[in-house]
Amino acid sequence: MDGESAKTPVRLSIFNQSFTLRVAGDPAEILHAANEVDELMSAIAKSGNMDSFRVAILACLHLQDRVHSLETELANLKGRIEDRTRELATLLDDAVGRPSPEHREP
Repeated sequence: MDGESAKTPVRLSIFNQSFTLRVAGDPAEILHAANEVDELMSAIAKSGNMDSFRVAILACLHLQDRVHSLETELANLKGRIEDRTRELATLLDDAVGRPSPEHREP
């Protein structure tokens, strides 16, 4: 079976525009995403008299800002996990009597 035949058509509406997308995963996920985009665009449109193009651009900028914030948060969490892993490895090495990588002789 090829990838195209495994996709399901999903009808959705964003900012009074209807779309049909073919999705490989759970259709509920794309419907949820479309609903969030629709709500965001509607909220932006209420803030002033703008055409749909401007509303879409502002929504994209808002979503990109959210993505950037989440990527920064993820990078910080990965750094904290790596630091904590090194600390725990050192404690474990000390507990079993082996020199930690920082204290081993070359």
